[in-house]
Amino acid sequence: MIALGVDIGGSGIKGAKVNTETGELLSERIRIATPQPATPEAVAATLKELAAQFTDYEAIGCGFPATVHHGICFTAANIDQTWINTPVEKLFTETLGHPVFVINDADAAGIAEMKFGIGKDHQTGIVMMITVGTGLGSAIFVNGALMPNTELGHLILSDDIAEHYCSDAARQRQDLGWNKWGKRFNRYLQRLQFLFNPDLIILGGGASKSFSKFQEKIRVRTPVVPATTLNLAGIIGAAVYAAGETNAGHAPNITEAEEYIKNMLEAEAKHEKKKKQAVTPAEDADEDWQQL
Repeated sequence: MIALGVDIGGSGIKGAKVNTETGELLSERIRIATPQPATPEAVAATLKELAAQFTDYEAIGCGFPATVHHGICFTAANIDQTWINTPVEKLFTETLGHPVFVINDADAAGIAEMKFGIGKDHQTGIVMMITVGTGLGSAIFVNGALMPNTELGHLILSDDIAEHYCSDAARQRQDLGWNKWGKRFNRYLQRLQFLFNPDLIILGGGASKSFSKFQEKIRVRTPVVPATTLNLAGIIGAAVYAAGETNAGHAPNITEAEEYIKNMLEAEAKHEKKKKQAVTPAEDADEDWQQL
């Protein structure tokens, strides 16, 4: 299938037509700067502008820097906070007038690497893809099957979120040399090894291109290798994901997204209300004593 793959990032929105059977790009990769602020409406309009420059594709897939579940964006660690609880598949589909499937960006990169990169020869066991850039993205594959939205960049490491401690952005922000940063990143990989015992760890994102500069600081028993699809992984993986969903007869979550969000928010509000109303007998006794 020929699909349009789009990689939505904090600084740029990149897209190209992809042969999803071979992973080959069938067009020039086009990049448009991400609007600032990157609100849902602004990003959707920029995506429409990008998609208008391509023709003759059967599906559209977008890699997005957030947890995407049931076509809804639930996190906003490195994007505008207004994305939280946004029905992103509904927004993009209605804006473009074409079905748009949305997947977490690290999951998209992992799909590309597992199908066309170094992961294609590792379809059994546990394979982890870690993207090292503005944050730390993660994708886990068990016997070749994706477990989506793992967000392992938010593990706690040295009393901080891991991506604040050893992402590529943290390296640049704190002006760390590759050796010092490599030691930090090694601690993160050691934590992943302890928790998941992966058979292979694949590094993607910007820092993976400099793997030779910190490779000697990586000391985990799990083999660690740089990705081979590099900066095209997000585009290719998003296209493959959209093709798979289309071939399976699935559709973006358009009709049920807002009802799902409504029910979720109502459940959260009910839970908070119960927490406020719950007063233990001991607390009642304290209040009675204070009134004497």
